[in-house]
Amino acid sequence: MELPQIDDYHSILLNDTPLLDVRAPVEFDQGSFPAAENYPLINNEEREAIGIRYKNLGQDEAIKLGHELVRDEVKSQRVQHWQNFFEHHPQGVLYCFRGGMRSKISQQWIYEQTGTIYPRVKGGYKAMRRFLIDELEKSAQQLQPIMLGGRTGIGKTVLLQQLDQQIDLEGIYHHRGSVFGKHVTPQPSQIDIENRLSIELLKIRSKQYSQIVLEDEGTNIGSRAIPDVLFARMKQSPLILLQASIDERIEITFQEYIIESLAEHQQHNGDEAGFESWAEQLQTSIDKIQRRLGGVRHRELKTLLTDAIHVQKSSGNAEAHKDWIKILLVDYYDPMYDFQTEKKLDRVVFRGSQEEVLGYLSEQYNIS
Repeated sequence: MELPQIDDYHSILLNDTPLLDVRAPVEFDQGSFPAAENYPLINNEEREAIGIRYKNLGQDEAIKLGHELVRDEVKSQRVQHWQNFFEHHPQGVLYCFRGGMRSKISQQWIYEQTGTIYPRVKGGYKAMRRFLIDELEKSAQQLQPIMLGGRTGIGKTVLLQQLDQQIDLEGIYHHRGSVFGKHVTPQPSQIDIENRLSIELLKIRSKQYSQIVLEDEGTNIGSRAIPDVLFARMKQSPLILLQASIDERIEITFQEYIIESLAEHQQHNGDEAGFESWAEQLQTSIDKIQRRLGGVRHRELKTLLTDAIHVQKSSGNAEAHKDWIKILLVDYYDPMYDFQTEKKLDRVVFRGSQEEVLGYLSEQYNIS
């Protein structure tokens, strides 16, 4: 019986179709898709052993070894994982790297043990990845970016979240975009980010939008790069500068760096260990900018930060953090912002408060 294949990558990815990835975990970690879950046919060690056998003795012997390694109880357990997946996601599809032997075997075993016909992706991961690379290029050509800039702590993400025609790059990149912007969990792989970014842009195009609001970023967010094809468009696009008072910026930065970040660390590590890991991350971040701050200013900020951490730990009051945050914004981030903005003045089309920017986007670009 010939089991079905699907090659409508557009629908699969646009509709967040649940994806059963049967590649080895090491392959999944290098790059996958937002809707994918990894339940491998062969694990990393088995994959390596089969690869060595293939290299030394050829395909037939490699296949033979694969069947020896994955049989009986091991085979039953893996099929059970797949069965659990498609019982929760009957509309899903499965794939391996090229849509070849691994996904065929997985598909066949599912059918033999459960009677369920579960489709596989023609061309597998490689074909969908190629599709998304091509679509990312199309999106960069077809969508007109409108860049949203402004000083650190100005509330750009807050404004973006009020719009339909936008993509939160810092959300996709899992990084707040500054030296203090790390989350408690690592950034996704570069490939994962590119795949998700391409899918999000595809969704924007599917709604017949021709323009999209993006936060003004450098070439990298954290340690991950913005794809060249998109960044080239971003740096040539109209720039809107959001404005707010220093007190508003201190409050926004305080909420991000102190309240939200601490909560994230404590949720991940527990209350006590989370407080310690969060405090260590803040101090490490201050040390990373020591050279730019200069020795005197660095010592001043480090002392204020350390004192604020001690006060917060003993009393629960975090307000003292606002002292070093103000100095950081005014003396460190603002001069860098002024220097960078000076080079972009020819692209600036509007400046204003959050309410004024929202009004301008609605009136000038019909974006709301």
